[in-house]
Amino acid sequence: MTKRKTGHAYEISDEFWTKIKPLLPLPKPKKKLGRPRENDRKIMNGIFYLLRTGCQWKALPRCYGAPSTVHDRFQEWQRSGLFDKMWQSGLMDYDKEEGLEWEWQAIDGAMTKAPLGGAGTGANPTDRGKKGTKRSLLTDGKGIPLSVVVDGANRHDKMLVKGTFDAIIIERPSHKVTQNICMDKGYDFPDIRQLVDDYGYTAHIRKRGEENIRRDIPGYRARRWVVERTHSWLNRFRRLLIRWEKKIENYLAMLHFACAWITFRAAGLFG
Repeated sequence: MTKRKTGHAYEISDEFWTKIKPLLPLPKPKKKLGRPRENDRKIMNGIFYLLRTGCQWKALPRCYGAPSTVHDRFQEWQRSGLFDKMWQSGLMDYDKEEGLEWEWQAIDGAMTKAPLGGAGTGANPTDRGKKGTKRSLLTDGKGIPLSVVVDGANRHDKMLVKGTFDAIIIERPSHKVTQNICMDKGYDFPDIRQLVDDYGYTAHIRKRGEENIRRDIPGYRARRWVVERTHSWLNRFRRLLIRWEKKIENYLAMLHFACAWITFRAAGLFG
């Protein structure tokens, strides 16, 4: 039998590892002697491989260690908040290198299948009532992810706006900085406009019937599409294309890992 090879595209780079290694929690001391602890980088590569390929935990190549060991470490790191810290670190690097574009932000939701159910799932009205999940995503003006929350596919986008604002992973600039928020007509409700104002944003919400009006304003720049592109970036991580995690915390950890990778890459850390 030939040894199964794994591509470098499914393993984290040296530069990425250098950034996230200091964020790893200290391992708990062992109560009794046993096998030595598996190498952290090898385990992280296994989690990233699963995130990128969407394979089952049991189908992980053995070069990353026993699937149960990789899963246990993932749970350990999820509980420690490691993946949140990775994303925060990536945003700080990006802000230093490129500068976050807080002036124009965009928010939108996307639905995915969730065959195994669990918290944060519900009947998907666009998929014959099958179980699905909705993620609400907020990005800066260039599509860098700033916040993501998850709920059932049957939840209206407007119901997730407050939670999305509250979940911004780093501190927003002072209210003295003008911040515009772009939203589609699905958010065209008086209470949402008021909520947006309460959070210090200037709302740019399409009204119903305006979607097909062509813009012929010189120098006009479409700004809402960047969040749709970021949803597309997330879907390239096949573990996120269909939600297989029953625990909402595990699904969010996978989302945060993907957001961290997207942000570090945008900061020029790797290709």
